[in-house]
Amino acid sequence: MNATAAPAPPLDHAWIAAHIPHAGAMCVLDSVDAWDAERIRCTATSHRDPHNPLRAHGRLASVCGIEYAAQAMAVHGALLGAHDARPRAGYLASVRNVDAFVDRLDIFAQPLTVDAQRVSGDGRSVLYGFALRCGERVLLSGRAAVMLDASAAGAFQPAPAGNPKPR
Repeated sequence: MNATAAPAPPLDHAWIAAHIPHAGAMCVLDSVDAWDAERIRCTATSHRDPHNPLRAHGRLASVCGIEYAAQAMAVHGALLGAHDARPRAGYLASVRNVDAFVDRLDIFAQPLTVDAQRVSGDGRSVLYGFALRCGERVLLSGRAAVMLDASAAGAFQPAPAGNPKPR
């Protein structure tokens, strides 16, 4: 995967945090290692952090990997829309065919690789396939639908004014 437009990888945690709606410890990705129009590859080490905000009862469940993948998708969207006047906020609408091959992510000492590949989409939604790996071992995989322009989708539209004196 080679980037076909600026910015070129690798991109660090600070760049990622500035381009997605997560900051501080909730921004779980460390770097963007490669990307193109269809896919992105990121690296994360936050799964080892005992203060990771996704941990519950001292454990980081494998399903938390969905958040890692969702952040990679958000970064991919930011990279593809780098020339847009304003970033497009999106939200994770659904996940399907999720296979967790481990119970926990925090037991792995090596960095996680987060891959997301755009399967289809249009101006309103995108379908991604994703996988989290540690080395060659797949830890979690699945598909996710992302709705784009969430700020417009959630905008309040008042009801049209009706007749104040109905019959």
